[in-house]
Amino acid sequence: MMNNTSFCSNHAVTATASVDARRIFNKLYFASAIVLTLGAGYTADVLAASRWVEGRVLVQTKAGLSDEELDKVLKPHKGKAIGRINQINLHIVQVPPQAEEAVARALVNNPHIQFAEKDMLVEPSKVPNDPYYTKPAWHLPKIQAPVAWDSSLGNGVTIAILDTGIDAGHTDLTGKLVTGWNSVSNNTDTTDIDSINGHGTAVAGAAAAATNNGLGVSGIAWDARIMPVRITNDPNGYAMFSDIARGLTWVADQGVRIANISFDVNKSSTVISAAQYLYGKGGLTVVAASNSGSDPGYSDSPYLISVSATDSNDVKASWSAYGYYVDVAAPGVDIWTTTKGGGYGRGNGTSYASPITAGVVALMMEANPTLSPAILEQILEGTAKDLGAAGWDTYYGYGRVDAAAAVQSAKLTQNIDSQAPSVSITSPASSNTVAGVTAVNLSATDNVGVTRIDLYANGALVASDTTSPFGFSWDTTKHADGSATLVAYGYDAANNQGLSKGVSVTVKNSTELKVADTTAPTVAITSPSNGVKVTGVNVSIKASASDNVAVTKITAAVDGKTLCTSSSATLSCNWNIKKVAAGAHTISAIAEDTAGNKTTTSIQVTK
Repeated sequence: MMNNTSFCSNHAVTATASVDARRIFNKLYFASAIVLTLGAGYTADVLAASRWVEGRVLVQTKAGLSDEELDKVLKPHKGKAIGRINQINLHIVQVPPQAEEAVARALVNNPHIQFAEKDMLVEPSKVPNDPYYTKPAWHLPKIQAPVAWDSSLGNGVTIAILDTGIDAGHTDLTGKLVTGWNSVSNNTDTTDIDSINGHGTAVAGAAAAATNNGLGVSGIAWDARIMPVRITNDPNGYAMFSDIARGLTWVADQGVRIANISFDVNKSSTVISAAQYLYGKGGLTVVAASNSGSDPGYSDSPYLISVSATDSNDVKASWSAYGYYVDVAAPGVDIWTTTKGGGYGRGNGTSYASPITAGVVALMMEANPTLSPAILEQILEGTAKDLGAAGWDTYYGYGRVDAAAAVQSAKLTQNIDSQAPSVSITSPASSNTVAGVTAVNLSATDNVGVTRIDLYANGALVASDTTSPFGFSWDTTKHADGSATLVAYGYDAANNQGLSKGVSVTVKNSTELKVADTTAPTVAITSPSNGVKVTGVNVSIKASASDNVAVTKITAAVDGKTLCTSSSATLSCNWNIKKVAAGAHTISAIAEDTAGNKTTTSIQVTK
């Protein structure tokens, strides 16, 4: 069961103390077995070729779905919910071993499930250690950090470092730490558990090591506080999507506004949902692009700032991953930082590019604490030094971060957001008849970003949803038969409120009144057009559907392979054609309604 899709950012440190220099770059195996602590009271053996937790699936339900209804959904798959991250409606589900992929694929077809994925294991993969020698901190003047420091040092800002823990006794870190959390053991033990290099200690130093103290190295955000959040109890640094998400939602609830994850989490729906939760509370999540040296084909997430790595010549490091998901670049070669045990050393990896970027964001936050996450990211990208092809590109994103320009722009930017979100209920439609647990789908847009949707039925709150695509599972059996009016309120980070038009439906749960729905939905592919020749790197695929009751899901597939899904009546995603063979290809859209009726439409394109 080999899976090579989830490599983390690489990390190397040459410490002043003696370190076992083991070459484990691009390691594709474990030892014969590694015993990991998987959560409170739960342990499992992770077999040699496994890259996910055996017998575990992560399932996000629509807001409002009860535990009893979830049990009904899981029962045919022999699944059982064993844990939950309440903030994002995320359930940790136990399933039969070897059935993880099959169960996840089956669950996403249920109209009350937002997504299901395996609980992947990701590691901070290390590159070979190099001999210790004196080398200037070239990355600081390269990003104009000394100029930025004239205006901001990160005072009043806390950077959460989600990693292997931090060496609290390190001279350059000890006075900067605030109480953190161990998301695996559910306690405050945040000691750096990485037995090889101390990955978390090195990442923390790159972001915010004490500076101007006559000791060691310089961090980007001098005066920022550091919150250690340990997301693994494994000496090799392997962490699970579920523990990373649990740590990130905890950080959001502490009021922290900037978090760094130097692991490859760019494809995880679970982690992205947690990042959206932080975003809704005014925070940003910065992550490493990873060190695969290739394009993994990830989609871009508006809730992650993904960072590739550059060298002292402003050239992408050969080992740095790249692709559509990259937002900016930052130095990641020969970076001096703190090491576990109190020493200092240099390292390579997007593990460093990421916290350097997080440090720059911290400087921006001190310069203007009122700025929203969306405005902060716009400034970070808009002030970056353009590298590679003109404008955004897959190697450098919008360019290599420029701390001085970003801080100056942040100081001068007014964060005035008075525009309310636009919200509409897309299904069910007015005059529809509903029964049982009914899927309610919405469309929500905003000039900055929608952070929460509240759904009401006849004036009573059904549920609140903080992750997109926004959708609800409404248990109509809790309402008397007859007319019911649904309305939705949408909120953005500035607490502007938008209100949908009311949708009036008829609730009929009496057995004698139920009518079977045998009418299938209609679906159309609106982009691209049938018969066109597709070019470039990414092709935009869009589809829309309608139904007499409600559209619960649209799936887009290329040549029979699922590309993306949507739980609303519209779908939009990108098809990366860079490595697609020349010739004819079939794009299909499959729409499904609440009764399970399906309709498929297809078009042909050529490359």
